[in-house]
Amino acid sequence: MVEATLGEREDQDDCVSRAPSAPVPEVEEGLIPLGVMMVAAFWRSQQRNRLVMLAVALSVVVAATAYLQIRLNAWNQPFYNALTTKDQAGFFTQLKVFAVLASLLLTLNVAQTWLNQTSKLVLRMGLVEDLFAVWLAPQRAFRLTSSHTMGANPDQRLQADAQHLADLTTDLSIGLLQSTLLLASFIGVLWVLSDGMSITLAGVRFAPPGYMVWCALFYAATASFLSWRVGRPLIRLDAEHYAREADLRFGLVLVNENIESITLYGGEANEMGRLHAVFGGVLAISRRIIGAATRLTWITAGYGWFTIVAPIVVAAPEYFAGKMTFGELMMVVGAFNQVQQSLRWFVDNFPSIADWQATLLRVAGFRRAVLTMDTLGLNEQRIARDASDGGVIALEGLQVAAPSGCIRLSDRHLVLAPGERVLILGAQNAGKTLLFRALAGLWPWGAGRIGLPAGQVMFLPSRGYVPPGVLRASVTYPLAPDAFAPEAVARALGDVGLDRLVPLLETSDRWDRQLSEDEKHRVALVRVILQRPKWVVIDDALDLVDPVSRRRIEGIFMGDLAGIGILNIGQGEGQAGFFSRKIRLEVDPAGPIFRPQAGTAPARTVDIS
Repeated sequence: MVEATLGEREDQDDCVSRAPSAPVPEVEEGLIPLGVMMVAAFWRSQQRNRLVMLAVALSVVVAATAYLQIRLNAWNQPFYNALTTKDQAGFFTQLKVFAVLASLLLTLNVAQTWLNQTSKLVLRMGLVEDLFAVWLAPQRAFRLTSSHTMGANPDQRLQADAQHLADLTTDLSIGLLQSTLLLASFIGVLWVLSDGMSITLAGVRFAPPGYMVWCALFYAATASFLSWRVGRPLIRLDAEHYAREADLRFGLVLVNENIESITLYGGEANEMGRLHAVFGGVLAISRRIIGAATRLTWITAGYGWFTIVAPIVVAAPEYFAGKMTFGELMMVVGAFNQVQQSLRWFVDNFPSIADWQATLLRVAGFRRAVLTMDTLGLNEQRIARDASDGGVIALEGLQVAAPSGCIRLSDRHLVLAPGERVLILGAQNAGKTLLFRALAGLWPWGAGRIGLPAGQVMFLPSRGYVPPGVLRASVTYPLAPDAFAPEAVARALGDVGLDRLVPLLETSDRWDRQLSEDEKHRVALVRVILQRPKWVVIDDALDLVDPVSRRRIEGIFMGDLAGIGILNIGQGEGQAGFFSRKIRLEVDPAGPIFRPQAGTAPARTVDIS
């Protein structure tokens, strides 16, 4: 069992782990493969059936709306004819028909709004649940943070990008469905209404079948092509904009989390300059987006304005020739506008489509990058791991590979008996954290063998982790809050000198901010007292507590926890007689080196500190 979050970066970087490897170039996939991957992931989601039911309901509502809009368009002819002939009785009759149609359409619009918003929520639930499951699979999040550019701020993709993708997907899908049904419905109406209509070119009269339909198709196709040509750069600009916004958000969080140190150093001006530089990148890409959106608006807005008169201009010759009544003209205009509205969906939504594509690439790219962590360094030499017998820890010829070197122990063949307390001594920057991660299974590259008793080892990193929430759950983490009797929890807190926390056990708070680093390490020791593993592997944690707390902790291990073995990787030797054996950590220049091979996984400079 691992004591803390695997993604934490210890402050004690070592010279071996600092050395950069040649970064593996990011592998970019196209929209279609990533889209297929996301659809397949959704199809396995627990929210699939709910969303399918919502989609069916939306289809029924949209189809009913399209049918009623056909009826409403047909209503134009008798209504406007009644106005033209000053038929008062017919006028009031058509008002009653309109009231019925409008009431039904209003009800359908309200139902569509509810289904739309609910679909967004359900789609986001399925998307985020899938991303959580993929990201927090054992060791993936840690490896992503250590080896990939996307590991710098995954929160942006898991929260903001996932929500935005769910919203855009729902809105665009419903809009496309609605436009398709309206097009299928009204294109037939417009074709019938175009019967007998003609156009005169160079004195020659042409009467093509479905004349108004062809005019609408040509008009919409021209506008769609121009919108695609002018608006295409928005896809790349939107993707870059999200990346710059993520950098700004990460910078703000970093300053907020370290504001005490910044204030003590008087570094507010430095941080302001750094944030202004990051914000400058956001502003620069935003200005480019404004320019691209403005150019696209010339097409979309111009198209929209001309559409007001386009059907009248096309049908006017027939009306002035007396071949149609004013009501028939309004009916033709209504059908033309409905076909135009359906065909112009792409034109009106191109900025949203570009935004959707950029967001999909970010979310799907993140998911793909997480999955590639399973194959990171797949062809590299690895340390053999197995379960040892008799509760012993066995390290045989252990060599831990890093991008620029290798570390090993002074004892090549090491067998630690149950209850033994062993110190692995390493100077600052000697690779202690890398060894700790190798023992924990987070860094598998190297040679030799590690044998640990299965399910009987706890790992205490150099940075204590106390999750937010109810304090009792933070103390018993990762087990359930009721896994131990209240008296046992209170007694363990008292043993490590944290009596003041006993009255606060049912209090919810950000305990990572309320507790000092020393107290966080003592909370970690409380977990050892409660869970009673056979072994505890410690990375510098004993060296980071104050001398009084260290003597107290060592006293506990020599008393109530005397049967628990300790493998401490650190610098300080503690009380005389506490450790029964001392081993040195050495750099092995002839040992294996780990460098990710191109194609195994996209990576940034490997950080294994």
